[in-house]
Amino acid sequence: MGARDDKIAKYIDENKKLGLGLSDDLITKVTVGLGPSIHKKDSETVSCSQSSELETVKKNFAQKKLGVTDGAAIDAAIKKVCEAMGSSNRNKYRALFYALLAKELGKESVYA
Repeated sequence: MGARDDKIAKYIDENKKLGLGLSDDLITKVTVGLGPSIHKKDSETVSCSQSSELETVKKNFAQKKLGVTDGAAIDAAIKKVCEAMGSSNRNKYRALFYALLAKELGKESVYA
């Protein structure tokens, strides 16, 4: 198993632990799509308390990658994902965050 496979296995375990209900397939595809960023400690996670980071998620992922244009819907979905992953959870892995956000916005088909 390579480093990426190890990360995917870790994210799948975390998904089950948090009870997020994401498919292993979606987690794998989102992780592959993130490329080398999953191997950097700082970019591997998302901070829900940092508004600038959430704005980046909104612009670069929800709008550009997923093609969602409704800003209010994106903001509501991001808030819901932050709550689903737990405010006390320090490891909001970007792959899981993005997969859950895609699911929340009904855009899993982007990874089909």
